[in-house]
Amino acid sequence: MIRARRETLGMHTLIRGDCLSVMRRMPAGSVDVVVTSPPYNLGLAYRSYRDSLSEESYLDWMEIICSKVARVMRDDGSFFLNIAGSSAQPWLPFELMVRLRKLFTLQNHISWIKSVSVGEVTHGHFKPVNSPRYVNRNHEHIFHLTKQGDVELDRLGAGVPFTDKSNIHRRQHREDRRCRGDTWFIPYETVRSRSARYSHPGTFPVALPERCIRLHGVHPEMMVLDPFMGTGTSLVAAESLKVRSIGIEADTTYVRFARKRLRAMIMQGDTGAVTEDGA
Repeated sequence: MIRARRETLGMHTLIRGDCLSVMRRMPAGSVDVVVTSPPYNLGLAYRSYRDSLSEESYLDWMEIICSKVARVMRDDGSFFLNIAGSSAQPWLPFELMVRLRKLFTLQNHISWIKSVSVGEVTHGHFKPVNSPRYVNRNHEHIFHLTKQGDVELDRLGAGVPFTDKSNIHRRQHREDRRCRGDTWFIPYETVRSRSARYSHPGTFPVALPERCIRLHGVHPEMMVLDPFMGTGTSLVAAESLKVRSIGIEADTTYVRFARKRLRAMIMQGDTGAVTEDGA
């Protein structure tokens, strides 16, 4: 059992602990947006987690975690779950979604495109697959889960400008903005060493959780939760949007990296007081 430790940086709370134990003690209906990327069960080299459970054990574990997410999430909240299968385990994300039908409605299914070829030009992060059987997997899933499927979104807040500006008047839009749709091209930030990725095997770009939060709709009192905080990317995104957040992470080293990143982000504006206590 990990003894939880809580600290506050500005508007954000970092909790070193097991997310199941922590979420059991959180108030019901206290979170507006949950955005997270759990371990994918693909054998990645996490520091404190064995990413190679049997498929049934992994699905059981994730179902329990998501039931706690449902409890802490507001009735009008959004749960953005970033997960991926592999060429050898392509059904895993969809098996999980079938299990979660008893807890949530799948309101939107977004494809996060990490690399795309337009004509003969490739854009983004390309990770080769050394197999004669499979094509490269250049995308991951973002499942947007809500309790009833009726959450109104800020589609233009996460949108894009029109390429053809004549569409603004012709289609009677109030501004130069349209819905981005369900395919998001977000390449990884360029890094030159493993240390630049904070020694974490499953980081995602800050733009990904930021866009999820924007799509739900930003308001001053909102609370964002990432139960698998890792190195704090979701909290950095929340700070960039000036909204509150809670991050939970079991690994002390990852919490240290998250603290460092978030503190640097806060230092760009007003620095918040830092406090620590037991959780």
